[in-house]
Amino acid sequence: MIAAASAPAPPAEFAAAIAAHRRLIARIAASYARTAEDRRDLAQDILLQLWRAWPRFEPARAKLTTWMYRIALNVAISSLRRPPAPHAPLDPALAIAAEPEEPDDARLAELYAAIATLAPLDRALVVLHLEGDSHARIAEVLGLGESNVATKLSRLRAVLRARINSTKGASR
Repeated sequence: MIAAASAPAPPAEFAAAIAAHRRLIARIAASYARTAEDRRDLAQDILLQLWRAWPRFEPARAKLTTWMYRIALNVAISSLRRPPAPHAPLDPALAIAAEPEEPDDARLAELYAAIATLAPLDRALVVLHLEGDSHARIAEVLGLGESNVATKLSRLRAVLRARINSTKGASR
């Protein structure tokens, strides 16, 4: 949430939802932004959109994580199409969720670099898969058929493997 110093604290339910699913935001930011600063900015944009949409969230229509993924992915994909906007300070109660994780392993950093080369929808597919979501769940979030998800993931694994192997071969 972007807030002035005198703004009220976020509702407890929203803050709890963000705290419980901060890795979701961090992974999407890491997959769609290259630098640490850009990842923080994207995570903040995602939080802002989640905050704005929170009053309209209907648990009977979608799971919380499905709703969060849809918003986060839409923000991430939209961020690729527009120049960066200036940001106001993030509410301290939510600041921890806007700190995307830095890869702590060289192989993980290679994977994120390879994922960053994919088209936006393909990145979303891979991120959801890495989160451990089922093909049915990924299909629900992205509005694709379940068999389409399985086919695309199979092809994307091969593409990522080839890209990682080609960068390893180039660095030798």
